[in-house]
Amino acid sequence: MITVNPDGKIMVRRCLVTLRPFRLFVLGIGFFSLCFLMTSLGGQFSARRPGDSPFTIRTEVLGGPESRGVLRKMSDLLELMVKRMDTLARLENSSELHRAAGNGHFAVDRFAPGAGLMERIQAIAQNVSDIAVKVDQILRHSLLLHSKVSEGRRDQCEAPSDPKFPDCSGKVEWMRARWTSDPCYAFFGVDGTECSFLIYLSEVEWFCPPLPWRNQTATQTAPKPLPKVQAVFRSNLSHLLELMGSGKESLIFMKKRTKRLTAQWALAAQRLARKLGSAWRDQKQILVHIGFLTEESGDVFSPRVLKGGPLGEMVQWADILATLYVLGHGLRITVSLKELQSNLGVPPGRGNCPLTMPLPFDLIYTDYHGLQQMKQHMGLSFKKYRCRIRVIDTFGTEPAYNHEEYATLHGYRTNWGYWNLNPKQFMTMFPHTPDNSFMGFVSEELNETEKQLIRGGKASNMAVVYGKEASIWKLQGKEKFLGILNKYMEIHGTVYYESQRPPEVPAFVKNHGLLPQPEFQQLLRKAKLFIGFGFPYEGPAPLEAIANGCVFLQSRFSPPHSSLNHEFFRGKPTSREVFSQHPYAENFIGKPHVWTVDYNNSEEFEAAIKAIMRTQVDPYLPYEYTCEGMLERIHAYIQHQDFCAAPGPAPGGARAPQSPFVLAPNATHLEWAQNASVAPGAWPPAHSLRAWLATAGRACTDACLDHGLICEPSFFPFLNSQDAFQKLRVPCDSTESEMNHLYPAFAQPGRECFLQKEPLLFSCAGSSTKYHRLCPCRDFRKGQVALCQDCL
Repeated sequence: MITVNPDGKIMVRRCLVTLRPFRLFVLGIGFFSLCFLMTSLGGQFSARRPGDSPFTIRTEVLGGPESRGVLRKMSDLLELMVKRMDTLARLENSSELHRAAGNGHFAVDRFAPGAGLMERIQAIAQNVSDIAVKVDQILRHSLLLHSKVSEGRRDQCEAPSDPKFPDCSGKVEWMRARWTSDPCYAFFGVDGTECSFLIYLSEVEWFCPPLPWRNQTATQTAPKPLPKVQAVFRSNLSHLLELMGSGKESLIFMKKRTKRLTAQWALAAQRLARKLGSAWRDQKQILVHIGFLTEESGDVFSPRVLKGGPLGEMVQWADILATLYVLGHGLRITVSLKELQSNLGVPPGRGNCPLTMPLPFDLIYTDYHGLQQMKQHMGLSFKKYRCRIRVIDTFGTEPAYNHEEYATLHGYRTNWGYWNLNPKQFMTMFPHTPDNSFMGFVSEELNETEKQLIRGGKASNMAVVYGKEASIWKLQGKEKFLGILNKYMEIHGTVYYESQRPPEVPAFVKNHGLLPQPEFQQLLRKAKLFIGFGFPYEGPAPLEAIANGCVFLQSRFSPPHSSLNHEFFRGKPTSREVFSQHPYAENFIGKPHVWTVDYNNSEEFEAAIKAIMRTQVDPYLPYEYTCEGMLERIHAYIQHQDFCAAPGPAPGGARAPQSPFVLAPNATHLEWAQNASVAPGAWPPAHSLRAWLATAGRACTDACLDHGLICEPSFFPFLNSQDAFQKLRVPCDSTESEMNHLYPAFAQPGRECFLQKEPLLFSCAGSSTKYHRLCPCRDFRKGQVALCQDCL
């Protein structure tokens, strides 16, 4: 003990002056002791649960009540140490304040409690010594306890030999060697014993059978499904704006867009409600995780929002959120990894363990970044619940790139594919390939009054250039065609700059700088022409310009751009060839609203400019890009797409039962027989199917478009049989079943017919001059290519 002698004043003064180092020393002792405890007892101290004190020790894994009591006392001692350190810190800060005030004399009576504090510090040090003794006692007791448990349950804790669980023994071996590799195992009670391995593998994971001596009530009682609730359309979006959060420029941009379109969403909801009548709509619980906005993925978009960076993804995500909310579904939005983990119920650790609770969401909308994050943190639950995921994928993922084994063996593996999802789970910005689902976005719809004002306010000699970043204006040869355009029209730009005019923009271009969306809309309403330089590909701006009465002029690509010859597409999970900057505008809108010409041909370019100046066009917006069109489309997906349903029978082979088709009267294609039963659960309805044998080298996507139809990959299983070839009078000398994204198909040399062996490889995309592909097609609603006539 410290005694106060005649030199006590000096002793106290010295203690106070050196209080900070001593405090750090004692704190170090406490921290070292805690580390010693955790290391010595191994997995018996599992990961801390949310809400626990930093020094709370879980004791349920130790057998005896005495061990629990000792551990609890140890926990109390450590917490007491922390509180006393806080007291010392406050006293130290107080003494420093006195010194700062210039008081150079320390009175003994002012610091009389000092001696008591020293006694307490010494007591804490003694407590640390006591803890070490207790640790030794606990370790001895724990070893004795586990020895008794092992003797009593040696037979019960051996890996059972059950043919229904063939992986059990191998998983036990893995746990025996690696159970300390992730703290999540200790979180679920694994402590290094055989029993804990089997309990975990049978009750948390599902590799081993339930142990007969365990209480099976909790494990067998599945949570009762919540009663179904009808979704009700919403028109007030104020709560959605709250759910979207704040703090990021990207979120601010998305909220402004949603707020600006609120009236249009409300009107669209009224229209769709009348169309659907009293039809029941299940309310879904939906998680939306925007992975590319998380800090872990770099969030490269937010800093560029105010500098003219690409906004297409944020436009689409804002409209997705509005669509799901207006349709009346329960919505949770996350833009950070921490929020994602909390909402999913991810256990603490490195992501090897399943979720701590059943997934509370019917659907999860995310992107490729979010998909990767979920796989890293959901453990086995990712495989269990991945059928509920919808991936917002701007450019699409074709089946050949999605199937991991096939992509690896045949050179289709990229940084973005190989997820083995149903290809329809990928949702695109434009209808690139029917293999994926077309999600889309919306453009602002004008009323009749606004359309009349545009017709009267158009300047026939005014053009606006598509491109807000200066880098887009670096296109080689732009001076040539811009010089021709400048002879006929006044050219305007909206290129971002901070202080000086970007040197890439020619002097004859009137640059407005980056404009807010309402002002940009006003500029488009005055302009006659909206001209693209070839990049960016397939953004929302051309549709906005066409909706505001502009003609869109774009470059024809020869040869077409693809992953084989253009850096932008390299590594993307698609082999699609792009023949212009905006294929949707070229193929689904076309003239007079869209002109596609060769910019390298000066005569063709100049002729197009003259013709456009003479052409009168009204504002036009495809129905599928209106608020009502997007609501209608996503409503149909949510109500009818189910990728979690048990798979049907395996794809047909050479001896498959006869298909329900008949040869059309003109003998060119197959149709669904009128007397054939409708395939139960099929969506789109199977009776809309028409099947053609494509010419060699023609993809099914193009073959169906040739007949004014859309390729429908969900119909491939109906065609995947020898009977379909026979009814089309195809001479098959042999029929084989293999994995190939071009099958079913007919090879002319050798008169061979090939059927598809892997359902995930059914694909509308892809072609080869060797094969005539057997293609399933369907009709579609006017202005809504994603839905068939009877799909709503």
